[in-house]
Amino acid sequence: KEKDGKRLAELFVEGAIKKDIPILYTDPTEAEAIKLFSNMYLAMRVTFFNELDTFSSKHKLSTKQIIDGVSLDPRIGDYYNNPSFGYGGYCLPKDTKQLLANYRDIPNNIMQAIVDSNETRKEFLVEEIINTKAKVIGIYRLIMKSNSDNYRESAILGIIERLKEKNVDILIYEPQINQNKLEGVTIVKDLNKFMNKSEIIIANRYDSELEKVKDKVYSRDINNKD
Repeated sequence: KEKDGKRLAELFVEGAIKKDIPILYTDPTEAEAIKLFSNMYLAMRVTFFNELDTFSSKHKLSTKQIIDGVSLDPRIGDYYNNPSFGYGGYCLPKDTKQLLANYRDIPNNIMQAIVDSNETRKEFLVEEIINTKAKVIGIYRLIMKSNSDNYRESAILGIIERLKEKNVDILIYEPQINQNKLEGVTIVKDLNKFMNKSEIIIANRYDSELEKVKDKVYSRDINNKD
């Protein structure tokens, strides 16, 4: 098995565009732990900058200026720091919960807080949205990031779930979905119709096609990047 693993690693290196790729050989359990801890760390960065944004929003401070300043520290860096509606997708929700479950009998504070923070973020955003008093709330796209067709475990689904409990009408604009409804919520295929009907438009990531109705848009995207 060790021989097969090394040969597989060699094949990946041979097929890669990048040169001088470092290879780390580990036991299978350590390899799994590396993946889980890596994704937990990335989830931590997402939740950290989201909580920074929540703080800034409540105190009417410039999120962008604070993040730009914090990111100048080379130990922190200017990456994975754009506020969002929370982490989601194929890996982060699954891996963070799996790692937390493995901590069941092991003392921890940070791991639990990361998972909890992602839910707290959604609750805060829904409160902000409801406080606008909009009666027709438009959801612009379900996908996790630009140039993607993945909306499984997307953070916006958690926003929709919570909004459904409020006395508001919800519309979804998502051209990559063929169905007319998603969990009882109407999907509008025509962008102009969607923009006209929506009193407020919720966008996890801003897009230039929303420019003509930007006054309606609610987004925490400050850098127009994933």
